[in-house]
Order: sequence, then C-alpha cells, then structure tokens
Amino acid sequence: MAVKAVISDFGGVLTTPLLGSFMAFQDEMGIESDALGRAMQRIAEKEGEHPLFELERGRMSEADFLAALSRELEPELGHEPQLHRFSEIYFDALEVNEPMIGVMRDAKARGLRMALLTNNIREWEPLWRAMLPVDEIFELVVDSAFVGMRKPEPEIYELTVERLEDGIGPADCLFVDDVEINVEAAERLGMRTVHFQSNEQAIPEIEAALDRN
Repeated sequence: MAVKAVISDFGGVLTTPLLGSFMAFQDEMGIESDALGRAMQRIAEKEGEHPLFELERGRMSEADFLAALSRELEPELGHEPQLHRFSEIYFDALEVNEPMIGVMRDAKARGLRMALLTNNIREWEPLWRAMLPVDEIFELVVDSAFVGMRKPEPEIYELTVERLEDGIGPADCLFVDDVEINVEAAERLGMRTVHFQSNEQAIPEIEAALDRN
C-alpha cells in the first residue's frame, strides 16, 4: 500500500535535539537534571500525574508549572529559583533542521497529505510556529496542548488520522518521531514509521518509504 500522508513530529525532528535546549536551561539556571527530575517526581506524587504531561495536555499553564517546579526545587537548591526565562532560553538554543524541512517540502510536492503532530505547550505556539514554514508545508497541525491528549496516547494519533479525512487510514500514513515510545505507539495502530535519530539515518529511510509509492 502506498503512503498517502506524512505525519511528522516537531521538536527533535524538524529542529535540533531537544536535549540541547534542556541542557542550556540547566546550565544557565545552575540546576542539575537529577534535581529537576526529583522535583517533578515529587509534584507527580502529590498531584497524581507528571506535571510535564499535564502541561503538554494544556491542563496546566506554563506559569503554574514553573511556579510548582520552583517551589519543589527550593529544598534541593536552598533557594527558590526564578524560572520565568525558561521558554526564552529553550528557544534560543533550538535551531531549525533545514535538511528535514527540505524532506517535508519534497513530500508535499509529491502530493502527499502533510500533518504535524506535536507534544507542546500552549503558550509556546507563537514561538515554535515562528521558527518554521508550518502553514506552507503542513495542512494539519495537531498540538497536544490544544486537544487535551499527548503522544504516545493512541487517541491523539487517531484524532490526527481522522482530521486528515478523505479516506486516509493509519496504514496510509508514515509517522516520523524522535521518541521511541511515540514511534512504537504509531506502529501498534498500523502506521509505517521512521524513528528519527539523525538526518543521516532518517532521511534515507523516509525517502525509501516514499519511493515505494
């Protein structure tokens, strides 16, 4: 069966790896990743859900997330850090992955349906959209923060396919993501997938999948 639609992740596929942005934030704030992890785990234990997941589902505002994280970091650091520059530092360290943008443009030029499926933060939409030619390439954007669900929950993949319409089903889609559990979830639904790890690995795999059309 030919690929009829490409569904791409945003961060870490169409941009440089997200780890670099998180490391920039940690370096500038002087906060170790282990301390951040412990603080978020304590919030999860108190609230019953991981705060980052709730942020990405749009059930928690960025301001509330940062305030809760700051409070939980106080015992680790001996002071309550000011985290309001999180998004600024994060996006300053993030760059566009131009070769992958070229791949997506080429896929659109072949007449394929194009969708962007991202776990993201509601307040960040103007920032990440300004980085990329989103509307030029993608006819559909499904942002976790606006639909109340996130990858790897199967419902967000099903919603994306449903919104593509025109008889598109999971088996018609090629899904590209840098997070393995997100790729595995797409595979379970019957999508073809490419687990993005580098341009050198992923671009030939994407082109091979599309060349079978």
